[in-house]
Amino acid sequence: MNGLRVIRGWKGLAQADKGAAVALGNFDGVHRGHQRVIAQAAEAAGRIGAPLGVVTFDPHPRRIFQPNAPAFSLMTADQQARALAALGVERLHLLPFTAELAAMSDRKFALEVLHEGLGVRHVAAGFDISFGKDRTGDTEDLRRYGDEFGFSVSIAEAVGDGPQEKFSSTQVRDALREGRPQDAAAILGRPFAIEGPVQMGAQLGRTLGFPTANVPLGDYVQPKFGVYATRTRLPDGRLLDGVASLGVNPTVILPEPRLEVWLFDFDGDLYGQTIETDLIAYLRPEAKFPSLEAMTEQVMADAEEAKRILRG
Repeated sequence: MNGLRVIRGWKGLAQADKGAAVALGNFDGVHRGHQRVIAQAAEAAGRIGAPLGVVTFDPHPRRIFQPNAPAFSLMTADQQARALAALGVERLHLLPFTAELAAMSDRKFALEVLHEGLGVRHVAAGFDISFGKDRTGDTEDLRRYGDEFGFSVSIAEAVGDGPQEKFSSTQVRDALREGRPQDAAAILGRPFAIEGPVQMGAQLGRTLGFPTANVPLGDYVQPKFGVYATRTRLPDGRLLDGVASLGVNPTVILPEPRLEVWLFDFDGDLYGQTIETDLIAYLRPEAKFPSLEAMTEQVMADAEEAKRILRG
């Protein structure tokens, strides 16, 4: 994938897999704040002649510490890898977030993982980074360990549209849950996108004149249920405008939330194929209609509104 190599773990790595200038963090969403950190790692990589890497965790630590929390992911592993590759990242170090790693002190993490395991030459991190058991390590600790173990450190300042503001994955999730996909896109630097395999549905839309491609939400954060103007990337690279219902469709009552997208000017079989749909604009909340005829009339009106927005 554009030269990106995924390296799992930190123990027993070949010397060729060590020595990168890395950005350290969770990077869910690879938003504009994350991009600033990666840019600093890239600058260091160029300066010292090292590969550009990212060090992150799999699964996300939140999955371990809050196992019953609602789904919160902003991207799949494949989407994350593509976003990082587009930024020039050459190595993605995925650290298994196990009990062993969770129990490490900040100093032990710097020594055994960053220094001995990965042999990092530079570490870039955000201004609010915390690491080690109970999140005791901060930016000053990271600088101190860098001096001790022989790697340089750079800290990215807050990135935002006003004083003391920062871009965060939490802000993206809040915007999506509140039906503000444009605000989420402003933080991400691109629209939020749901990617997944097209599943067989009841094919009701096809009989009513608006065939839909149905994609499960999986581990994604749950955006506000309703109807969206969308753009969808097909496996062959085409980008198609559309309108989508996201939720449980109260008129027919789906067993679980999903994205049902009607692709304009498309007639083909996508079952089993993976598509990626950008949420561009929120049109309206979900509604329960008295009849299929009433639902169809509203869907056609939604489609016209989506086309108007997407043309603009």
